[in-house]
Amino acid sequence: MVLATNLGFPRFGAGRELKKATESYWKGTLSLNDLFKTAKELRLRHWSMQKDAGINHIPSNDFSLYDQILDMCCLLGCVPERYGWSGGTVDIETYFAMARGSKKAPAMEMTKWFDTNYHYIVPEFYKGQTFNLASTKIFDEFEEAKAAGIETRPVLIGPITFLALGKMKDEGLEYQDLVKKLIPVYAQILQKLQKAGATWVQIDEPYLAMDICEGTKEGYKAAYKELAKAAPGLNILATTYFEGLRDNLDLALSLPVQALHLDLRRAPEQLDIVLAKIPKGMMLSLGVVDGRNIWKNDLSASLAMIEKAVAKLGTDRVMVAPSCSLLHSPIDLDLETAMDPQIKSWMAFAAQKLAEIAVLAKGAEKGRDAIQNELTQSDKIVQDRKISDRIHNKIVQDRLAAVTPEMARRKNAFPLRQQAQRARYHLPTFPTTSIGSFPQTPEIRKARAAFKKGDLDRNSYEEAMKKEIAYVVQYQEKIGMDVLVHGEAERNDMVEYFGEQLDGYVFSQHGWVQSYGSRGVKPPIIFGDVSRPRAMTVKWSTYAQSLTQKPMKGMLTGPITILFWSFKRDDVSYETSCKQIALALRDEVADLEKAGITIIQMDEPAIREGLPLRRADWDLYLRWAVESFRLSVCCVEDTTQIHTHMCYSEFNDIIESVGALDADVISIETSRSQMELLDAFVAYKYPNEIGPGVYDIHSPRIPDTAEMVDLLVKAKKVLDPDLIWVNPDCGLKTRGWAEVEPALKNMVDAARTMREKQKKAAA
Repeated sequence: MVLATNLGFPRFGAGRELKKATESYWKGTLSLNDLFKTAKELRLRHWSMQKDAGINHIPSNDFSLYDQILDMCCLLGCVPERYGWSGGTVDIETYFAMARGSKKAPAMEMTKWFDTNYHYIVPEFYKGQTFNLASTKIFDEFEEAKAAGIETRPVLIGPITFLALGKMKDEGLEYQDLVKKLIPVYAQILQKLQKAGATWVQIDEPYLAMDICEGTKEGYKAAYKELAKAAPGLNILATTYFEGLRDNLDLALSLPVQALHLDLRRAPEQLDIVLAKIPKGMMLSLGVVDGRNIWKNDLSASLAMIEKAVAKLGTDRVMVAPSCSLLHSPIDLDLETAMDPQIKSWMAFAAQKLAEIAVLAKGAEKGRDAIQNELTQSDKIVQDRKISDRIHNKIVQDRLAAVTPEMARRKNAFPLRQQAQRARYHLPTFPTTSIGSFPQTPEIRKARAAFKKGDLDRNSYEEAMKKEIAYVVQYQEKIGMDVLVHGEAERNDMVEYFGEQLDGYVFSQHGWVQSYGSRGVKPPIIFGDVSRPRAMTVKWSTYAQSLTQKPMKGMLTGPITILFWSFKRDDVSYETSCKQIALALRDEVADLEKAGITIIQMDEPAIREGLPLRRADWDLYLRWAVESFRLSVCCVEDTTQIHTHMCYSEFNDIIESVGALDADVISIETSRSQMELLDAFVAYKYPNEIGPGVYDIHSPRIPDTAEMVDLLVKAKKVLDPDLIWVNPDCGLKTRGWAEVEPALKNMVDAARTMREKQKKAAA
């Protein structure tokens, strides 16, 4: 039979139960037993949902208390020495210390999971690295499901992907040596799973969709040759996603596995090539339902692809699946009670995607007549969305068509702008600022919730937000910050806030998606052409500026980040949507400048995330991404200082494009990497001003002044001190005031210490 399968499911729960339980545990208001109880309840609920939807292969070990790569580090005994782990099973305190840091040790690095907005914990490999089985989680969850009467397909991050996503922290480490050490542990895992009764295991190897060298290809061959021998009779599904296999296709088809998964949403063209080359007996998992977006599946188009595979392979060699794990989708569209009915009818969240998978498998198995009603309904929805006049706005389209190259250029080059800005602002060396947001206190959240429910009128809500802004401004002045921010009390999210004020967007009530750890985002949904009907931030920024004589930054999220942190349209190019957003932001920048806000930060943390996985596709993306950013800001005078911010990205590959943004000041995350991420800017000789982050805001640790001075001294060794700004790694929204107040005071003291050092050196 054609199997209906799934690769992974959202973890948070429909009511974000996991987030709330985890954060309560961290605060000490929930016991560890109660945290584990909540996690178990969610797993059982989600397995049951999938079983009830008709899914034949249900994943286990896709659940995590924080991150699946962190879980693999623990499973493989890959724990850095600084956490004081004594061996045996990795305990929960060590687990969370690796993720969040502790009083004794900083957290492990985080970076983006391929081209998604999900962040994973970066594995670390050291000289003398060993691996050993150090967690029972994967086995416990398989047994847990089995006890509930649900047979699951355990999920593992593949050995080559795991190594490829990690960092060699010592010189002299040999990749092939790490592979040899790692594979016996994977073999143990497979053997234990088979002994427990597993018949299938899913091994995720998204790195197969990347540009890989010959050494990595040999690593794949060697690894899977050994894994195939480890547990004879245990079926392996090798899973690739986020891109096509392209030149790695022959390698993937040569692996001794029983099934191969293809992402046919990102690369539908690969199906014909695979069908022509697939080895006898290998099954094919067809990722035809989009695991990363919220639009309903075109069932007729998907079924046509599945039928092609069935005609070639037969029903017993075909699986129907999402393109990737549904981790990247909200959980259930049925929870949305306030969404526009027509636009809602075009959507499917994770629960609805399960139903689509089951319907497609049924149609492929029993024929189109068996699902004719579903096909007819799907065809109607596809046509309704295609012709809807709510999607297309001629004014927006005409404005985009009229864009000229001059609109994406500043009036003068950076050296002239820098002179004009220094004459205007008279900032000290090592000027201090923050990235934008300040803590979203319980009072802020309570007022926002009451306002949304209608329990608080607009005037009362705005007065409450003004009170919070005034406190933030007063605090920054008290500790001696140089360039202030208003704290963004009025903003629910750095993308959702803007989407709510732009035409062409719609919003969910419960469309949460995990970003990292306990952090979730609720991406706005772009359904049509985007424009700005009115000013979005000017009122709040000018109010904040009225409270101080110091310069106040206007805070905006950039067009690339707004695009990639939204659920995107799939009926126009990303470039088209991005440039529409850029024009809307251009209007906002012009209005801020006109209102006297002449330091403006346009955040672009997603620019690296949006980079295609294959280098052959980079130039086109980077061209329109850079154009979009510049289009949004290049309408200002030389004296207006444009900042941008990027975090948790590797910049080496795109540093020239980062430079081409031509922002006057860029701030970046560098504290977790101990300024390592500066290497790209140094090698490139980045010409503009730069703020290397000295305070890791994703950890509850409060770094002292000496620690920040040490980081700034490292930065000064490789950067012109006259170009260095002092700031945290990212916004402070997720931290509490008890952490923020001492940390920022220490940061300001660190900047003062550096100024004194500078004076002494000059004397």
